[in-house]
Amino acid sequence: MNSNRPKNLDLTTIELPLPAKASILHRISGFALFFAVAFMLTALNASLESAESFAALKATFDNGLVKLITWLILSALGYHLVAGIKHLVLDAGIGESKEGGRVGAIITLIGGAIVIALAGVWVW
Repeated sequence: MNSNRPKNLDLTTIELPLPAKASILHRISGFALFFAVAFMLTALNASLESAESFAALKATFDNGLVKLITWLILSALGYHLVAGIKHLVLDAGIGESKEGGRVGAIITLIGGAIVIALAGVWVW
């Protein structure tokens, strides 16, 4: 056992590489989507009950808080989709090197930012 190994227990001081940051964001977006399913299914159920409940739901979406929640859900979904496509490309054997991982992370973050911006334009 090597007792000279550095011990850094403060996780806030560790500088993660860009692919790790993109991976963490992918996991966070998946976690958020897991809980967003309840919101989305409730809205779907309300929209399908009757014409009146659909109209009430449509009126609810004029509320700024509901628009924010919708944008956050769409942002999580968009980023998760972009990162998932990156993983499919990796499964095909493309970009498996260290530099390929960095380029893939950059493309994922830029693509995710574009999708998030487009979701904001669509919701607001």
